[in-house]
Amino acid sequence: MINIAVLVSGGGTNLQALIDAQQAGKIENGRIALVVSSNPQAYAIERAAQAGIPSAVLRRREYSSAETYSEALDALLQQQEIGLVVLAGFMTVLPDSFCRRYENRIINVHPSLIPSFCGEGYYGLRVHEAALAKGVKVTGATVHFVSEVVDGGAIIAQKAVQVEDGDTPERLQKRVMAEAEWLLLPQAVSDFCAGRLSVQGTWVARK
Repeated sequence: MINIAVLVSGGGTNLQALIDAQQAGKIENGRIALVVSSNPQAYAIERAAQAGIPSAVLRRREYSSAETYSEALDALLQQQEIGLVVLAGFMTVLPDSFCRRYENRIINVHPSLIPSFCGEGYYGLRVHEAALAKGVKVTGATVHFVSEVVDGGAIIAQKAVQVEDGDTPERLQKRVMAEAEWLLLPQAVSDFCAGRLSVQGTWVARK
């Protein structure tokens, strides 16, 4: 059984999707053992408590550098014998050293079809604002491994979502979550824990 840590900063809707999948028996050979929040006010902490999952708060401002922050995070993960780290709306940038230490063991969900609308500065509503400003007819979500390059790790899965007339960034965000993120992320986590993923260049193959 692989212990999973979910890193959060806000409401925790993707965390809830993982919790729901776990309670439905859909996380094969894995369990959420820890939730770590960079924000003590994050509602995701309450979601964890309701599900009986231990949580911890690590605030970047309380550490002198990104490296000391990541060292504290790494120590916490090691205490819980974490085998997979899931970034679910985690707004603190992790240094390259941490990404290398957990190479191919950190999964992130991004609200676009990478390589569109990704990289530095593209997060949250900004992604959907950019998609609408560009006038695309299709957007979606991507689950990928995390590397030193922002949104540049090997892609595990993608799902397209239609952009509708009259969409606002908020409306589009909700649809991408419901139709793509909340489906892709639990499946990717389950596939990882079951040993079904194999990194092959910029993409991940399922065994």
